[in-house]
Amino acid sequence: MNEQDFEQGWKVAMDKLEKRFNQPIDLQAALFLIGLNELGQGPRKLNKDQKIDVIHIAVCSLLEPFGYYVFEGNDKDGWPHFSRSATLPKLNAQEQEHIMKESIINYIQEW
Repeated sequence: MNEQDFEQGWKVAMDKLEKRFNQPIDLQAALFLIGLNELGQGPRKLNKDQKIDVIHIAVCSLLEPFGYYVFEGNDKDGWPHFSRSATLPKLNAQEQEHIMKESIINYIQEW
């Protein structure tokens, strides 16, 4: 994906989320919303650790198509679990952000 398509795709994805939730959305908020969607348990109160777990669910779900994670199944409480299937490449912060944004763009397009 070239840089112009990437930037346009990110704008479209964030606009779609912002319209749906009627508030500004950044990368962390997008990860949290995707994690909640993948958790699939509807509205509920979450403690701080559970919120971190929700973001982890999003990261694993987003990186699964790249072959870095494999979905193992849900536990007895319905929380999804993943195993790492490939070593993640060493990326700097900017590269990490780019791959997450690209993954979010792809995810939102299918949403």
